Amino acid sequence: MEVTTIGLDLGKDVFQVHGVTADGTVAFNRSIRRRQLLKFFEALPRCLVGIEACGSAHHWARELTAIGHDVRLMPATYVKPYVKRGKTDAVDAEAICEAVTRPTMRFVAVKSKEQQALLTIHRVRQLVVRQKTQMLNVIRGLLREFGHVIGNGPVAAMRFIKTFQTDNCLDMPDVAKSMLKTLCEQVNALDDRVTFYDKLIEYHSRIDERAKRIRTVPGVGPITASAIVATIGDGQQFKNGREFAAWLGLTPLNKSSGGKERLGRISKKGDRYLRRLLVIGMTSQVQRARGYPERVHPWIMQLLERKPVRLATIAMANKAARIIWAILTKDTYYRQSAA
Repeated sequence: MEVTTIGLDLGKDVFQVHGVTADGTVAFNRSIRRRQLLKFFEALPRCLVGIEACGSAHHWARELTAIGHDVRLMPATYVKPYVKRGKTDAVDAEAICEAVTRPTMRFVAVKSKEQQALLTIHRVRQLVVRQKTQMLNVIRGLLREFGHVIGNGPVAAMRFIKTFQTDNCLDMPDVAKSMLKTLCEQVNALDDRVTFYDKLIEYHSRIDERAKRIRTVPGVGPITASAIVATIGDGQQFKNGREFAAWLGLTPLNKSSGGKERLGRISKKGDRYLRRLLVIGMTSQVQRARGYPERVHPWIMQLLERKPVRLATIAMANKAARIIWAILTKDTYYRQSAA
């Protein structure tokens, strides 16, 4: 019996493989140790291999593709309906094997090593930014305990830190001052690391041709352009711009039935990081429209006149996502439409 389709359930050290033949007969469902996995697949003829898009999935997809297999990654949410009952590795591998053969299944594009390396910078930067925010909140709480209040936002907090380090004149016990000084030093160190990561991302967005083209879209900066290239590559896995916007969670929830169309809020089911970057970028466009209305597209001004600000920024992010998909797939630059 020649195996044609395999469902691979990944693990840390033990993997589960479920293989079927062309007529659907189960050939095997067994566990394999990590060191034996590649040898096992090398001994098999070319197969369709399904894997859930989880930790280390892109690595194993690249390894198995190099051997000659047709590897396809699937979101775990789309595989779950094919699990019959219970939760075991054998059942999961069988569900993956079944799901990968469905004609309507949606797959995840396999990322290259370069894409994952670039995403590492973004993930580490996210972590450092969160740590910096936590430290600033601790400083605010400590100062409030002694009757000192600083302005809202990170800019005011960083301004206080610089003032405190040069002019230590707060009415606080020396022990509290020493602790506050330690916190301020940690915030400065974190801020320097964020600046360093920003420069790395800026450098990539200047040397990568796709990121350079994405940056021509109004409201899209180096961080957003670099993150999009690292996440979706050339965007060919999406059929159209609306599919990319839906993947980002920028399209409304559709709960229509009985011929009645019911559209709700945006789904927020896609990549949260990219969605946040696009919304922040469009928010900057809104601020620009308020100060310099002649510098933005008339469509934005018309949108702000009839819609709330937050709704308008989401609509602008949706449109920007569609434009970005067109730029990536058609190898072109942004061209502003006529007013």
